[in-house]
Amino acid sequence: MVAPRRKLDLRKTLFLLPNMITLSSIFCGFDSIRLSSEATSDDDFYRASILLVFALLFDMLDGRVARLTKTQSAFGLQIDSLADVISFACAPAILVYRWSLHQKGVLGLVVAFCFVGAGAVRLARFNVLTMGEGGKPTKPGKYIVGLTVPGAAGILISLVVANHAVAGSLAGPKYVWPMIVLTLFLTFLMVSTIKFRSFKDLRFNASSVALVAFAVGSSVVVGLQYRPAFVLIWLLSVYVGIGLFEMIVSLPRRRRERARARASLPPT
Repeated sequence: MVAPRRKLDLRKTLFLLPNMITLSSIFCGFDSIRLSSEATSDDDFYRASILLVFALLFDMLDGRVARLTKTQSAFGLQIDSLADVISFACAPAILVYRWSLHQKGVLGLVVAFCFVGAGAVRLARFNVLTMGEGGKPTKPGKYIVGLTVPGAAGILISLVVANHAVAGSLAGPKYVWPMIVLTLFLTFLMVSTIKFRSFKDLRFNASSVALVAFAVGSSVVVGLQYRPAFVLIWLLSVYVGIGLFEMIVSLPRRRRERARARASLPPT
């Protein structure tokens, strides 16, 4: 008697697609670490940074594919965070350390590790805050707490790309201290409680059109005035600036809310 053939469950097969994209991001991070460790020239660092740019693209793609195919899961949330630790915490830290920070010896090593540690803490906190019943990821809100690890990594990566594009000397001794300060600042933003927009609720209205128009227009100006490689630095800097500006503007309101909360407490 011939056993009946099992039908292919397309639904189960679709679960593999976003995870394969995530694994592609991990491979890019892994190979970037290899290149950074063996780098002997600016071209090697450039290739390592380009691999991380591809990792960023894969990172943006996997979540969208999971939502489109309705294959979001607790497993996907965890493997995505592990991918971010490798590709956007460890790989950029090693890249920047070998590219610039190594000139300050142990201090540069500590600063690079602080970036990795903050990235791991940021991702662990994100997983806890976005984990719903049964460990499944919840719908992303309007704001996210702390700068995303890919966002912080993107600024460091784009600096290496931009430096290569202009054959500059950002990796030289003159810019070591600014790179240390920048890396520590990004480290702080990742573990801070500053809220940054997720743009998940972006709708077609006057505000969103104005924001997109500003992003496109300013990017064109930056690209023409300098080089296209500086556009990513500009856009990420604007994103960080928006978060800091909204935090400063909201401080008076938060103080009033805390004052009202204290006033409503019964006397001890």
